[in-house]
Amino acid sequence: MKASHGWGGGHERLPVIIVGRINVGSANDNTTLARPTSGYTEPMDAEITPAPTMPARLMEMPTWLISRTYGHSYRLLTEGFAAAGAHGYHYRLLAALMEFGPASQATLGRRAGIDRSDVVAALNDLAYRGLIERSADHDDRRRNVVTITPAGVAEFQSLDAVVVGIQDTLLAPLSTAERGELMRLLTRLLEYHSQH
Repeated sequence: MKASHGWGGGHERLPVIIVGRINVGSANDNTTLARPTSGYTEPMDAEITPAPTMPARLMEMPTWLISRTYGHSYRLLTEGFAAAGAHGYHYRLLAALMEFGPASQATLGRRAGIDRSDVVAALNDLAYRGLIERSADHDDRRRNVVTITPAGVAEFQSLDAVVVGIQDTLLAPLSTAERGELMRLLTRLLEYHSQH
């Protein structure tokens, strides 16, 4: 089951930018795409300084520009999820269940790019709120299979609207064509570094 919607305002649907400081790997069922390097939620280490006060040399460095833009995206997502009473991990797990269907906890963690210990805590939250159900795996009784509930579908749709709105806020200065080009270049960089 896949969720889809328009961007509004003539903007194309773009992949969302998900909260969390990450290390990048390859995207398949056996390897983590984006693995958090620390706890369940992680604050930024420093306040974001307006660009005009930065040394010109720093402003010439792609690494610096990417990291500062990440800081803005992190803040927008953290505030958006907090206002909705949720965490980025909740959205990522629900998104994986929506797209791929029921799965084991380990598979969900790989697909959502969440560390195993954090998956358990996040799934406990979702189960407590009635957004997922756990059941024994018929092929291996030691494993649980996680399934999204109707309430979980509704929660995902609500959070997805929040995340889509944040994409528009983050990318507000860019035209539709520029957004597409940005995503193309970011995807190219990610794929390259995932393989090296």
